[in-house]
Amino acid sequence: MAFRLIPRDEGFFPLFEQAADMANDCANRLLGILHSVPPTEAEVTAMMTAERQADEVVREVNRRLERSLVTPFDREDIQLLASALDEVTDEIFAAADLVLLHRVTSDLPGVYELAEVLVQISHANCALVRSLKSMRNINEQVDTIDELESSADRIFRRITSELFSGRHDALDILRWKEIVEAIERAIDAVEDASDMIQSIAVKHA
Repeated sequence: MAFRLIPRDEGFFPLFEQAADMANDCANRLLGILHSVPPTEAEVTAMMTAERQADEVVREVNRRLERSLVTPFDREDIQLLASALDEVTDEIFAAADLVLLHRVTSDLPGVYELAEVLVQISHANCALVRSLKSMRNINEQVDTIDELESSADRIFRRITSELFSGRHDALDILRWKEIVEAIERAIDAVEDASDMIQSIAVKHA
């Protein structure tokens, strides 16, 4: 029976889960902000706090890498996954911050729907990250995330078409374009993280 004299460090898994949970919480907060624009500074400040906490998770992952003798998978993959999960939170915060900075006071058709997909995909990401330790059901959960990302792409194209339909003021177009692109990047970042997890699972199959 194979065994290790030095057990692998299992402490990375709770950190990955924490990062995914933070992104999911921020996605829900963004949905609330878009439901009742304009946002308050307090709402965006709360998301800024979460974004800084997510950065701290990445730092803790790096500190743990320095201390750990045996890691659950490749050190480079651990760093890349931590950064990928942090990128999701960064982009969600960017979207919320832009809503505040641009003083958005009215909604745009499709944006709330896109934010709902962001909530769904970030929730699916939490389930995927929790499967990382056992390496079970990875492909099924990655497929779910891919389907949600494809749905988001369709909504994004519909929003872009609406933006340039001639029914909107030029400044509103510029404001909403930045916000929508930040939401789209957050969704893409979830897919990037899921692809990374699938790659890790293949290496350790």
